[in-house]
Amino acid sequence: MRILIVEDEMKVVDFLKMGLGEAGYDVEAAFDGQMGYKLAANSHFDLIILDVILPVMNGFEVCRKIREKNVDVPILMLTALGTTEDKLDGFSAGADDYLVKPFEFAELIARIKALSKRSSAGYMAGSFLKVADLELDMHKKVAQRGKTTIELTAKEYALLEYLMRNKGRVVSRSEIAEKVWEISFDTGTNIVDVYINLLRKKIDKDFEQKLIQTRIGLGYSIDSE
Repeated sequence: MRILIVEDEMKVVDFLKMGLGEAGYDVEAAFDGQMGYKLAANSHFDLIILDVILPVMNGFEVCRKIREKNVDVPILMLTALGTTEDKLDGFSAGADDYLVKPFEFAELIARIKALSKRSSAGYMAGSFLKVADLELDMHKKVAQRGKTTIELTAKEYALLEYLMRNKGRVVSRSEIAEKVWEISFDTGTNIVDVYINLLRKKIDKDFEQKLIQTRIGLGYSIDSE
């Protein structure tokens, strides 16, 4: 498994390279955002560990540019920025997970294994989730409605997958925030509503049958009824 570390602190890079190397991973490092993006765009990696505060280009920008190329490589943000707002910025940029420094190395390994398992399971399964004429391809990580293929960002995909796995069940904003973003829901944050609206524009707007339903005061559901 090849891992790219994008981190400008040499002590952190050395620590990660030594620990991950001992754990059996093949590790390469970049020391600024621009070089990290170039490596991610032009080489194959199974996972990227990305700091936020970087020279030349910050981690949020790097993550967005990677996702603009429709690269679905798992991205783990590893940073000292630990507020809920910072985490939401990371997830909005396309990160799959977010770990705050200082961290326990055992937790980092657990996060890496979880991300790689999720990625490989989606790749190997080649299975589909279906609601009415909407299909979610677990291999390509894209949705198709009728004959229309819908490209999804990492978080749009994760949100749609969660809704479809819970077809017909109303899921609350707090549940979505916990399961999709892995954060405690803050009533002052509208990230869930924002992403629901993004999904609606992609999978419901141009179709007569609307699949994503709002249950006022309760949450959201996806159903063909």
